[in-house]
Amino acid sequence: MRAYLSRLSGPLLDRIDLQVEVGRVATDDLLADSAASTGESQRVRSRVIAARERATERLVDEPGIFANAQLGPRLVRRHCVTRGATHALLRAAGEQLGLTARSIHRVLKVSRTIADLDGAPEIEERHLGEALQYRGLERARAQFQNR
Repeated sequence: MRAYLSRLSGPLLDRIDLQVEVGRVATDDLLADSAASTGESQRVRSRVIAARERATERLVDEPGIFANAQLGPRLVRRHCVTRGATHALLRAAGEQLGLTARSIHRVLKVSRTIADLDGAPEIEERHLGEALQYRGLERARAQFQNR
């Protein structure tokens, strides 16, 4: 794993917003009747639509910008504000994981999206914590480098 992670450059990892390890899905689960999951899919769809509406409302004064993923550094500072304990968590994670400015901005944009999905007006610690969990390769790389 160390050899694999050492081949991934920091600038490449900076550009990947969600770094999630996905386990193998059992064949039976793949072949199961999907009718049971339709209700859950509809609930997720409703949350996503509501989150997109929140982002659209927040970004109404930003011409050509309609999603958190489109935010540049200046707009990240305006729309992805962290305060208090949330800011302290971001600072600590940035130092501990060796996050670059680009990856911090990406974490903030993902945090803002998670907050939108949650219906929260501001990024909270739990939103930031979840976004940081999606930086799995950077966490693994930091662990190996600290050994």
